[in-house]
Amino acid sequence: MRRKRKDAYNSTPFAPLKKSETQTEALKTIIGSGVKVKGEISGKDDLTVHGQVEGIIDFKKGQVIVSKTGNVNADVYGKIITIEGAVKGSLFGEDMIVLQPSGVVRGNLTAPRVKVEDGAKFKGNVDTEPKSTAQQSKLREVPLAKVHTLTS
Repeated sequence: MRRKRKDAYNSTPFAPLKKSETQTEALKTIIGSGVKVKGEISGKDDLTVHGQVEGIIDFKKGQVIVSKTGNVNADVYGKIITIEGAVKGSLFGEDMIVLQPSGVVRGNLTAPRVKVEDGAKFKGNVDTEPKSTAQQSKLREVPLAKVHTLTS
């Protein structure tokens, strides 16, 4: 008669991952500290940059974080953009841009809300005017001499 062998492989089963853990991990894209990317990076979820990126970052529907070790030479598009590292390029936030105390940005910031923490370094222009207000102001700038009436 054969005996069943007990070993480390059969003694403890793997615990299944919780649904929240798998969803959270699936929604993040991470560029590691030893990675250098050239070109366009785009996605719908969140992005964290620990390494180097040159080109364009387009995550308009997600959050973009440039960590303390991150070095970005690109235009960055995101819903919420948080800068802890160095960025050379323009930032376009759908909701908000946050420059942390360790953040260094050389470029323009465009977002409805911009937060610059004490200690952050920034050189460039800031535009917080919403798109709809900018379009309305252009409509108001039409000279009256160019407006024609239908009454004669």
